[in-house]
Amino acid sequence: MSDPIVIERLTKYYGPRCVVNQVSLRVPAGCVYGCLGRNGAGKSTLIKMLTGLVQPDAGSATLLGDEIADVQPATRARIAYLAEGHPLYRGMTIDQAARFTRRFYTTWHKEFLKDILDHFKLSGRAKISRLSNGQRAQVSLALALAPDPELLILDDPTLGLDTVVRRDFLESMIRLIQGSGRTILLSSHVLGDVERVADRIGIMVDGVLRVDAPTEDFKESLRRVVLDFIGSVPLVPAFTGLVNQRQFGGKLELVVINYGEEQRAIVEGLGAAAIDVLDMNLEDAFIAYTRGESRPLPNFARELAPC
Repeated sequence: MSDPIVIERLTKYYGPRCVVNQVSLRVPAGCVYGCLGRNGAGKSTLIKMLTGLVQPDAGSATLLGDEIADVQPATRARIAYLAEGHPLYRGMTIDQAARFTRRFYTTWHKEFLKDILDHFKLSGRAKISRLSNGQRAQVSLALALAPDPELLILDDPTLGLDTVVRRDFLESMIRLIQGSGRTILLSSHVLGDVERVADRIGIMVDGVLRVDAPTEDFKESLRRVVLDFIGSVPLVPAFTGLVNQRQFGGKLELVVINYGEEQRAIVEGLGAAAIDVLDMNLEDAFIAYTRGESRPLPNFARELAPC
């Protein structure tokens, strides 16, 4: 069986600006893939091209084997999309929204939908206009899962939710999806959310996919190296794997990808009084990697493997 999402050199321009630059990636079946990037990095445009909301200028992509320009109705019924902000018809009740959504699908699990709404303590008679942001997110997730889709594309599903509601929503989403074998493409600004659920991540920087690797591999590949100097801090020569550097008085902080013997020898040769090599969580690793140094960022990829 082919991978549910296959993207080859997908490209999009807005005027003279290239917002998605020859992105290629594959998402294997059953994988939760986190698409990350700072504002304007191109991740939302990439998702909009996959869902047919924006037309690419070059490249190709397939969803469940169909080209994105010609996704058949039977295939589209196997895909669910949660748009940013959870747009719903606010004049409807939840039951009316369910009946409206059901018309677009050949398969509809009414009892599963009811179970999800019961789990969230939502009445079908409730008016969508009177729901909180968190409750509208819950309704959107319930409607997306009711057709039992094979592929879910989620564009910042927790955006605008407060910390407690976001955590509850995420934990519910994990319970509802876990073990189902569904494939999920998740875009999010909340790195802690992605770290908890994503098997694999892609990081976009200025429209380019710079990272495509298992989440744990990326975290483990980056190290924060803190050097303490007595007296002046020397200049650091460019070396393989150096992502960025910052100085705080007599301290020098380096972020290095694939820190090994070659990098260790260069760092120890700087003559620091003390050297600490520290692990990083996903949020720290993401910030360090995308901080925007003038030097070219090293790409980081790991061979695609089943999730």
